Amino acid sequence: MPENTKPAVTVIGLGPMGRAMAGAFLDHGHPVTVWNRTASKADELVARGAIRAATIGEALGAAELIVLSLTDYDVLYALLEPVAEALSGKVIANLTSDTPGRAREAARWFAERGARQLTGGVQTPPTEIGNPEASIFYSGPEDVFAAHRDTLAVLSGTDYRGADPGLAALYYQLQMDLFWPSVVAYVHALAVARANGITAAEFEPYALSMLKTVTEGIGYVSARIDSGEYPGDLERLAMGEASVRHVVHTAEEAGVDSSLPSAVLDAFRRGVAAGHGEDSFTSLVEVFAKGTV
Repeated sequence: MPENTKPAVTVIGLGPMGRAMAGAFLDHGHPVTVWNRTASKADELVARGAIRAATIGEALGAAELIVLSLTDYDVLYALLEPVAEALSGKVIANLTSDTPGRAREAARWFAERGARQLTGGVQTPPTEIGNPEASIFYSGPEDVFAAHRDTLAVLSGTDYRGADPGLAALYYQLQMDLFWPSVVAYVHALAVARANGITAAEFEPYALSMLKTVTEGIGYVSARIDSGEYPGDLERLAMGEASVRHVVHTAEEAGVDSSLPSAVLDAFRRGVAAGHGEDSFTSLVEVFAKGTV
């Protein structure tokens, strides 16, 4: 049998995402060492050929590339601080989600212990790990990313954002800033629909049509935000305020919690109060940027 020349990988953290990642590395022929506080979570991976490390120190010693898939950075420090001496010379693909600031702090923490961090922002659920059409943001030292890009590409497409270790986390959080309000707004609309005897299936085609309109308007919004000019030639913030007010009243009339559209209405009202009533709704970027409360 020819010797396996693919780089070894250690995966620390075997929740659904960590298990999917370790499985993808195994599928592509990489020697994989795994460690998890609950050792039984590694059973299936071990049956497929992974090596279960007895200790986290042993896991760190098994490979240069260490993939972290942990609950948060507090867990990261709790696990790695006691074995910090084993980090020297390691590349840490830190795929643990947190803020850009904490990603930068972690990069400094690893550097002080002789390791180099690549921050990752995973844009896909565990079921899509291994799909090249999926994507993970990366940021950190470009030479480190280049050296390990082929291995990391086993997990998904790779989108390198730059040397700043906070950028991958930032791009990920920006995606979540857009995703969660959007899908929760749809759920809220369905609550209002259901209160009026309309099923989700009945409303779905109209929702898809509206979302297409939203998608087509992204370029319009982006251009105005980047230009810093918000003329009210196509729509006005004051007109939007009236529209959202009607949405709030419709929810209340249906007996549905109106706190979500009310938050949007509050933003519109603050924009009007700040003198943007005759401007485009895109002028709200100035209200948000100032943190007006």
